[in-house]
Amino acid sequence: MIKAVIIDDEPINVTSLETLLKEYCPEVTVIGTASNSRVGATLIKESNPDLAFLDIEMPYGNAFDMLNELSPVNFEIIFVTAFNNYAINAIKYSALDYLLKPVNIEELQQAVEKAIHNLKSKNIDQKIDNFLSNLRTAQQVQHKMALPTLDGLIFLSVEDFVRLEANSNYTTIFLKDQKKAVIAKTLKEFENMLPTDNFSRIHNSHIVNHNYIKRYHRGRGGYLEMEDGTSIEVSVRKKDFFLSKFNK
Repeated sequence: MIKAVIIDDEPINVTSLETLLKEYCPEVTVIGTASNSRVGATLIKESNPDLAFLDIEMPYGNAFDMLNELSPVNFEIIFVTAFNNYAINAIKYSALDYLLKPVNIEELQQAVEKAIHNLKSKNIDQKIDNFLSNLRTAQQVQHKMALPTLDGLIFLSVEDFVRLEANSNYTTIFLKDQKKAVIAKTLKEFENMLPTDNFSRIHNSHIVNHNYIKRYHRGRGGYLEMEDGTSIEVSVRKKDFFLSKFNK
């Protein structure tokens, strides 16, 4: 049984989430709720939950302030928010989970299943540290991603990605120091996460970092010559959109 707390300043959201958990996630038991970050921090310290559902914006400080106070964190977190803003990318980059309000049942079940799986890995505090660091640099290019490998999580700076190549349900990231990492995420997941100002998917199998493009060679689709010496085909379908990024 997974012990959970819900911290949200809207009573109707708390009641709704409790109802959904009871009906669709019976493995989760809600052991307490709080309506602001002060009471929430006390609740977490006293109840030692396995999982916390946290609204982001609350009275007396937001969820991030509360996590700073609670450090080190030893429970899983699912953020529940109505805002799809800069914080969401920081959450994604840090391998944390979130739900947008109103909560979708299937997404809730998936988030809970992921949290239960993650409870065994014991690396939540690393992810929180990375998350808070990403929040502090939210307006800068450099962020670190927490990425799942066969051996656990690795933390890589996004600015060091030269290119990414699809490998079935995995993605190989080629880094500027000539190293590479095989990550348990699809290329589509990376396409949705990486900043489009700096990265482009130029082919079904390839995403490139604009900062490491050496030359574009014309052709039906053409191809890119990268700083690491590789040549990558640009698909005909993606050519015009890719080139439009450099004609502003």
